[in-house]
Amino acid sequence: MKWRAWQIGLLSAVVVGLPLLIAAVVLHGRHYSPVLDLAMTEFRVRDVGGGHTPLIGLPGRIGNFPDQGSHPGPMSFYLVAVGYRLLGASAWAMLVGSILVNIAALGTAVALGFRRGGWWMAGAVSVWLLLAMRGYGVGVLTQPWNPYLPLVAWTVVVLATWMVLEGDHLMLIPLVGAGSLCAQTHVPYLLLCVGLFSVAAAVSLVRWRKGTPGVIRSLAWAVGVGVVLWLPPLVDQAVHSPGNIRMLQQHFMHPPEEPIGMVAGLKVLLRHLDVVHAVFGGSAGGFVQAAYQADRSVVPGVLLLLVWAGAVVAAIRMRHGALLWLHATLGVTLLLEAMSMVRIFGKVWFYLTLWAWSVTVLMAIASAATYVVALRRWKGDDSRRPLLLGAAGCGAVLALFSFISLTVAAADAQVPEPRLSTPLGEVVVPTVNAITDGVGAAVGPDGNYVVTWSDAYFFGSQGYGLVNELERAGLHVGVDPTFHVPVTPQRVVDRSAVDAQVHLSTGVYIDQWKALPDSVQVAYFDGRTPAEVDEYDRLRTDAIDGLTSAGLDDLVDLVDVNLFGVSLDPRLPADVQADMARMLIIGQPIAVFITPASTVATAAAPSQDSTT
Repeated sequence: MKWRAWQIGLLSAVVVGLPLLIAAVVLHGRHYSPVLDLAMTEFRVRDVGGGHTPLIGLPGRIGNFPDQGSHPGPMSFYLVAVGYRLLGASAWAMLVGSILVNIAALGTAVALGFRRGGWWMAGAVSVWLLLAMRGYGVGVLTQPWNPYLPLVAWTVVVLATWMVLEGDHLMLIPLVGAGSLCAQTHVPYLLLCVGLFSVAAAVSLVRWRKGTPGVIRSLAWAVGVGVVLWLPPLVDQAVHSPGNIRMLQQHFMHPPEEPIGMVAGLKVLLRHLDVVHAVFGGSAGGFVQAAYQADRSVVPGVLLLLVWAGAVVAAIRMRHGALLWLHATLGVTLLLEAMSMVRIFGKVWFYLTLWAWSVTVLMAIASAATYVVALRRWKGDDSRRPLLLGAAGCGAVLALFSFISLTVAAADAQVPEPRLSTPLGEVVVPTVNAITDGVGAAVGPDGNYVVTWSDAYFFGSQGYGLVNELERAGLHVGVDPTFHVPVTPQRVVDRSAVDAQVHLSTGVYIDQWKALPDSVQVAYFDGRTPAEVDEYDRLRTDAIDGLTSAGLDDLVDLVDVNLFGVSLDPRLPADVQADMARMLIIGQPIAVFITPASTVATAAAPSQDSTT
């Protein structure tokens, strides 16, 4: 039987993607209520195909709340919506929708590898994918959070670029397709994908000028596919003022903070080149763990650069075309990575550079392959078979190790943010029942309700989730105009036209809302054990003492009303930051109230936007 690339892609999607499929089954048995960004994601996935089909991506740290911009495009929502609709439009179905996107991307990558070099190359790409997937971990690869969703598709972009540079100009099409998914979903990919496509297109045009046939046809198809995929953001720009594209342009041309600069940016790059940590360090999910270790040495990264530079020299001396183009692709990608990292402004969030780890793994594989080829040529053709078998054996061991590690992790897959999702899930059903029964100011299931929140804990994350869950239950709910961007404009309501208010409170705000006239508490949950309550109180006292000792008295009053916001302050001493991190894990009680629509507390919690 003669295998075709698409058949290999389907086979690898099942085999290489098996841990993700296992995770999907495991997650089906776990309750899940999306919060914050994933609640916002489900709003938009739910809207796909209707009159409010999204035209742009998820809101991000672009501009100023409440009128911030969003990531470039909605392609991820459209793709996730396929599995979401087929599996019943539940929160679990949204997770599976993102899993299917990743499985499709890894199948595409292996199919491209088979097209490039048969079974050997398909196997090499599978090793690359499994090592990278193990590093990202099951938790990252099973949720549609916009920094996570493009990670596997990014490997298709890099692989397709290499194939175009080698002369397979038809690969401009998957390069544009996967690149559009990445760039639309999370803006850090925009420079990377545009840069790689520009290089691939430029090389293709040079070949066309030299008479290579078929180049213009492939380029035309790629541009046509790109135009179609980018129509929604273009339509948004045409019908809105200023339009999201213009907001992105203004934000990045005039950033609100100074970029971290050359030295800091290159240190970030070198820390992402720690190949030992990338391949062997930690358990599944080690890339995310490493991202929190901002003080790691840059020496391992420098060593990989030297090893890779040696491999480039060896490929040049051997005049090995395939390896030269692979290293050229890696060189351009590293340059784009450096340009991206030195331009980061504000806090260097871990998710801004997760894509770099898969490039590090590929650099290691490409360097090893180059040295194997060089050794074979040095020793002569008699060494060809033993060297190939040895290299294949090492790859197989690494792949099997990664596969087993991923599978073990998949068997214990957890929903995103369980510390926030679980408490929210506990109050949803009592809240729905109270609204349906007409408790307090509620008028029953046919009424119109505004959902508000005062969150002392995690800047309203569960508030967005409550809107999402009540909407899932079929209730007519919306939000105040302040939240028109994260919750979408069509979910904004006029308080004069609603029947009652559904309010979520956490921490110190619970007593405040309990004391308001005509306020009825309909749900309450505190998942902390007595020991954890005592620990939280002790940590709070220590944190406040630490703030006072450090001269940060301006933050003391915020500990009880905006814990997450305070924990991000760069002035915090390390021990205070650690105390607050533990407090965030322990959590605070949550309650839901039904009040008249006009009820407003005397002090409201700080409103903050999404962190992505």
